[in-house]
Amino acid sequence: MLKNTALPRDPAWRGRLTGAAIVLLVLWPMLVQAEFKPWILWDAQSLAATWQFIASFVPPGHSLEFLQLVAVSAWETIAMATAGMALAMLGAIPLTLLVTERLSISRIGSGQVSPLAASVRHAVRAVLVLLRSVPELVWALLLVRIVGLGPTAGVIAIALTYCGMLGKVYAEILESSDASACNALLHNGSGRLKALLYGALPESAAELVSYTIYRWECAIRGSVVMGFVGAGGLGQRMDESMKMMAGNELATMLMVFVLLVAGADAVSAMLRRRLA
Repeated sequence: MLKNTALPRDPAWRGRLTGAAIVLLVLWPMLVQAEFKPWILWDAQSLAATWQFIASFVPPGHSLEFLQLVAVSAWETIAMATAGMALAMLGAIPLTLLVTERLSISRIGSGQVSPLAASVRHAVRAVLVLLRSVPELVWALLLVRIVGLGPTAGVIAIALTYCGMLGKVYAEILESSDASACNALLHNGSGRLKALLYGALPESAAELVSYTIYRWECAIRGSVVMGFVGAGGLGQRMDESMKMMAGNELATMLMVFVLLVAGADAVSAMLRRRLA
């Protein structure tokens, strides 16, 4: 004879149901406001346009002159991302020194940060918020009108936005590390820079480098996007090909773009393994 083996009721089902209902209530007005209509993709006109566009991808552009142009543009994209990241780090490192409370000298002894140091720290944090609040694409749009078309606008745009991001995350990584080495150095009269180099960096170096490499990978993707607003590189070539409806050229550049991102990911993974 079979016994009644009914599963026990989930004691949290009311909470889960309420949470799901709240998410739907919040999400639905947002979808309406964003005019999200995915079914448009499946109407006959959209399907015909999609097929026509994808069919033009075959065969990909492969003339020698075009491939040379793509190679130069891809190298320009890598150079733009790398130069922008280098400038961003040059700005972020001193700002990190100022904003990291763990490296504060004024708190030594009393344990309290002086009002002047706290004011400077808040001002630097505000600068970091301002820099990272404006996306690199918007900076690029503004800079193209100031310095003209070309990679210079892209390099400065990456430097500004990523300086804000790096400064914030560097400070958070240093704040979350073990404070004993830094405190020992500061209590024995070391300056802020020595406390960073010999106290905080040995423990946090792997995490800092890993995040920096990840941002470099993001900068490569961002460089391609900024090319669409005139900042040069592979993105600008893609924009030109799209305007001419040259699907075969676009297919080649998309493959190069994927290879660039895959290469950056491989370099990032290799460096992370070495640092692990």
